[in-house]
Amino acid sequence: MKKILTLFLALVAVLPVFAQNQKNNVADSILGEYLVPDAKNGDSKVRFTKNADGTYNCQVFWLAIPNDPKTGKPWLDFRNPDKSLRSTRCDQLYIIRGLKYDSKAKMWNDTKVYDPNRGISAKVKCRFTDSGDLEVKGTVLGIGETQNWKKLK
Repeated sequence: MKKILTLFLALVAVLPVFAQNQKNNVADSILGEYLVPDAKNGDSKVRFTKNADGTYNCQVFWLAIPNDPKTGKPWLDFRNPDKSLRSTRCDQLYIIRGLKYDSKAKMWNDTKVYDPNRGISAKVKCRFTDSGDLEVKGTVLGIGETQNWKKLK
C-alpha cells in the first residue's frame, strides 16, 4: 500500500510538468521556416523563432526578387510609417513580434503582422490548416486577408 501511495504522489507531482510540456510542444509547432507565396511581388521565406518570454517572432530571410531591378540594390522597407526603419532591408524584416499561443482557441494571436508591400500593420491570427499549412489572417478595422504559408522545415 505504501508503494502505491508513493507512486500516486509521484504521478501527481509530475502531471503538471507533463501538461505544461504538452502545451509548449503544441505552441512550439509554429517554429520553423515557411514559404510565403506572393504572385505580385515575388515569394519570400520567413522563420519563426521563440523568445525567452515564450512568445514568437517571424522574420523574413529570403526574397525571390531580392534586388530592385531598376537600381540593382536590395529592397528596402521604404513604405514603413516609421521613417527611421525605412533603410531596413526587406530580406531582414521582422514582420511579427510577440505572437502568443492561445491553447483554448488553438491558435497564435495577440499581436500584429507587418505588411511591407503596403506599409501597414494588421491584427494577426495564425493556425494550422488540416493540410498542414499555416493560415495567417490579418485584419484592419474588420477587413481581413488570409494567406496560407507552406512549412519548409
